[in-house]
Amino acid sequence: MNQRLPSLNALRAFEAAARHLSLTKAANELHVTPAAVSHQVKALEADLGVSLLRRVKGEFVLTETARTVLPVLSAGFDRIAEAARRLRADEARRFLTISVGPTFAANWLVRRLGAFKAAFPEIEVRLQTTDETANFARDGVDIGIRFGAGDYPGLQAIRLFDEEIFPVCSPELLHRGPPLARPADLAGHTLLHVEWSWALTKGEPLDWQMWLRAAGAEQVDAIRGPRFSYTSFALQAAVDGQGLALGSEALAGDDLAAGRLVRPFDVVLPVNFAYYMVYPEDTAERPKIDSFRHWILAEINAGKAR
Repeated sequence: MNQRLPSLNALRAFEAAARHLSLTKAANELHVTPAAVSHQVKALEADLGVSLLRRVKGEFVLTETARTVLPVLSAGFDRIAEAARRLRADEARRFLTISVGPTFAANWLVRRLGAFKAAFPEIEVRLQTTDETANFARDGVDIGIRFGAGDYPGLQAIRLFDEEIFPVCSPELLHRGPPLARPADLAGHTLLHVEWSWALTKGEPLDWQMWLRAAGAEQVDAIRGPRFSYTSFALQAAVDGQGLALGSEALAGDDLAAGRLVRPFDVVLPVNFAYYMVYPEDTAERPKIDSFRHWILAEINAGKAR
């Protein structure tokens, strides 16, 4: 037969007030006002029909009934707190939180998450798309994928791709537009730009000016053309035939393999930056991190073999 329980909020207020023998300290612990604690204790006394706290010469004292039940009540709340801790730990073990830049997420990772889920159905992925550096302790992030120089103090960093950039365009643009037999022919086409202000190589942005210099086509105007916040937008514009964008195997590889994009030239511009998978050293052997590490490296190696 089920017994009606008193209000848990009232029980919690009484337990804290009885343990501290102070409404103010109990209120601070529970993040409420002393008046709210007093109201809850009085409501509990009225509900149970017993006296629990008395004020004697300005100080609180416990009644005999309160002294009897306080250890049992405190132990009960400790067990509830432990159960909540275990539930949170189970939730944290089940979820894999990945902090990743929007472009890599859209152009590579999201397309493959179904394969990861099929391989590890017990792991739920939570994706945080941001260009900000993850704070693993504060943000609850397990793994970060970042584009940089690989200098991540206190973190293990695994290089995922050796980056080099090159022009890409749609097959239709290659065939119907002005000729693209040599880099100098880019003078007759629209160049699609990405704002690279945050990623510099030797003080210069990774942009068309650098690639044209490497290709010996500095006479082409490297400034004209629309600009986008993310490479994924520029690559989509290139797929739609709006011009040529600078891509890489990591970001344009799927579109190249599917024939949505082509490479009109063989000239590539190697860069010192790359995509890295990073995570704290003390969490490296957690099963969910180990599973993702092995899976993503296998996916990248499989792509290179194709």
